[in-house]
Amino acid sequence: MENRRIKKALLVRTDRIGDLILTLPMVDVLKKNFPSIEVSMLVQEYTKELVEGQSGISSVLTCDSEGKRLPLFQLVRILQKGNFDAAVLVYPRFYLAFALWCAGIPLRIGTGYRWYSFLLNRRIYEHRKYAIKHEAVYNLSLLKPLGCSLPENVTVTLELNDEEKKQGYQLRKELGIKEDDLLVVIHPGSGGSAREWKIERLGSLAQELTAENIKVVVSGISKEESIVRTVCELSHRTAIPFISNVSIKVFAGFLQTASVVVANSTGTLHIAAAVGTPVVGFYPPVRVMSATRWGPLTEKKIIFVPDPYQCKKCHNGNCRGNDCMDQIEVEEVKKAVVTLIQRERNQG
Repeated sequence: MENRRIKKALLVRTDRIGDLILTLPMVDVLKKNFPSIEVSMLVQEYTKELVEGQSGISSVLTCDSEGKRLPLFQLVRILQKGNFDAAVLVYPRFYLAFALWCAGIPLRIGTGYRWYSFLLNRRIYEHRKYAIKHEAVYNLSLLKPLGCSLPENVTVTLELNDEEKKQGYQLRKELGIKEDDLLVVIHPGSGGSAREWKIERLGSLAQELTAENIKVVVSGISKEESIVRTVCELSHRTAIPFISNVSIKVFAGFLQTASVVVANSTGTLHIAAAVGTPVVGFYPPVRVMSATRWGPLTEKKIIFVPDPYQCKKCHNGNCRGNDCMDQIEVEEVKKAVVTLIQRERNQG
């Protein structure tokens, strides 16, 4: 099939929020290279709303229902109804590759390094585990078989409608944050996806920032309530707890009202960056978890990465635990937050 005849393409990314956000630049590239193309996405049900309404996306499909994976035959029928000319398997899993093959999608693109890669007929040979590029750049490389020209600088924007922004601002008001207040959101959880900065230090940071007349909100989902409330207690109750029971997009609208978001390597950090909020992030000295691969796609950031050679529990630079993260001091993080606030003021 000639690339110019591709009219409908499917991007498959069925993992977490941050991963999905770093896949969005592929939509922009496809639309720039093929202006009339219809781009759909196959995602998890809980992340669906994140990409619904995003420019360039024609439809959003899901591979699960109520947290359970769809039976293969059901997913295959959904894919066949889409009548796709090409599918890009950004998140490689046998179940997904097999479904694309069973659906008879003519052009199936993905990694060539999995045992089931024979189910794909256009293969890219890049080992992401070496983390020499950003995840978004690895994703864009999968578009090379389509003949796409790729951008030198990769950016991402999460689009919010007026209602989502309004509800996000309403959340701010309900938490007692005035319009002219400086707001820093601390998100302590990472869902187990990264090494974490200790909650004791996050509590101290919240207390230090509050002393600078900055409002601090500690956010988390329901299963993170314990850690959220612990951070607030450690801040001597100067921080405000926020257990999110709102949609992802409304939460994004709330983060957009913040002056800075402080978080470990997690979806919240990527959401904040994608809506234009400055971020402070903590990353471990572990290649597969590195900021080089997983850092937020924004210029408005300060990233902290400890030195494994300065850690007693690390050997020859190989990180063997969470102790490395203790090298990051509260005072230097506080300075980073203040620096980002001042930068925004100067640019504003």
